[in-house]
This record gives sequence, structure tokens and C-alpha cells, in this order.
Amino acid sequence: MNTSPGPNGWKTIFLLEELSLNYEFKSFHFDDIKKPPFIDINPNGRIPAIEDPRTGLTLWESGAIIVEQYDTDNRLKFDDMIHRNLCNQLLHFHMSGQGPYFGQCGWFQHLHAKKIQSAIDIYANEIKRVLGVLEIVLSKKGDDEQWLVGNKMTYADMAFVPWNFRLSEVLMQSWDEVFEGTPRVREWHEKLVELPSWKRALEHRVRLMDEQRLQWNGVPKGIETFADYEEKIEKGEMKYD
Repeated sequence: MNTSPGPNGWKTIFLLEELSLNYEFKSFHFDDIKKPPFIDINPNGRIPAIEDPRTGLTLWESGAIIVEQYDTDNRLKFDDMIHRNLCNQLLHFHMSGQGPYFGQCGWFQHLHAKKIQSAIDIYANEIKRVLGVLEIVLSKKGDDEQWLVGNKMTYADMAFVPWNFRLSEVLMQSWDEVFEGTPRVREWHEKLVELPSWKRALEHRVRLMDEQRLQWNGVPKGIETFADYEEKIEKGEMKYD
């Protein structure tokens, strides 16, 4: 279950597509994220959440939804202790570093009711710092090891894609400016976004955004700001065909 605009839910779709798993996609409006039936599945009221009818497992928190039980050939994970822990280390760095800082920068840049340049600068600098950390990790790899861990793409690499994919919009910079000083990160990112599985995930997103009449930032068409959107939700004024 997912809302279409935000990046976190697309990590899960990316994984499902890359592993060629069958799944049913349930997308709903942001208005309903704090209401039943979704709040009954995820009491935190955040997307995504996944229900697995084969195992009876329900999970929320995108970093936890790595569907490793279905990666039986270890295409996106490792079995050995060292590489498994390194993957989890990078996944936690994504969850604690990339997601929160990139999200806050996007909020203050595009959605906050007032422009607070100091807040934008703080989080924009954090984005550059996170990209710098990834540059160090990738720069320590050999020429034949172009991924974050070992010599193959894993769920650790894939987790970074949905947020990095939006950096030009978030920072309001060209891609040359976004990746200035981090050439290995750019090369790594550009390989990931060329994957057919990522392109299929994006096709789903574009279709749903259009069906739900949403602007790129998740605000419905015809509404100027996120604050106006929240006010309409609070008053029960959001109506959909």
C-alpha cells in the first residue's frame, strides 16, 4: 500500500520489479494516510506497507521491506556474514542520513508555508555531505567493483535511488551542479536509473500521479501550497471523482 508522490514507497516497488515478483499495488490519496483501513495496517500512518498472503507477514517502514525471503538466488543480497552486515550498514545510513535530510530539504524548499533560507541551506549542505560519504565508499572500490557492497548490486544500492532521483528538483540545480565533486556517485546513480525495473516503477508512478491529478510535489492540481492542501483535508473539503 502506497501513496504515489513520495519517494519511500518506490523503493519497495523497485525491489518487487527487479525480482519479477507478482504483487497487487494499492495506491491511495494522502488524505487517507492517517485513517482506517491504512492506520490499522501501519499505526505510524506512513507509507509504504506490505501484506504478504503467503507468509501472513505485514511490514511497514521501507527499510524493513527488502523481501529477502523471495530473493532465493541471492541476486540482491549476500549470505555471508561480512557482506550481509555491510549491506545493512549502508541501508541504515540511507534510512538515517539520506531520507530524513533529503526530505527536510524538499519540505523547506517547496512545501513549507514560508521560505526559510537558513533551513534550506542546512539541509542542502547535508545532502552534499551524504553524497560525499557515498563518494568515499565508492572511491574505495576496485575498478571491477562498482557497487556499494561487494561486486554486485544489492538492496543497499537500490534504496538510495528514489531520493537521489529527485535531487535536481529538491535542490533546484542542474544535474551537473547536483553531482559536482562526486563523479563516482553520478556514475553509480546513472547505472541504477537505467535499469528496466526502475523505469517500470516510474511508469507506475507517472500513471498514478496523472490518475490522482497530482502535481510533481504531491499537491493536487488546482491547490497552490501544501498548507492549503492540509487545510482542505482538515475541513473535509477534498473531493475526488
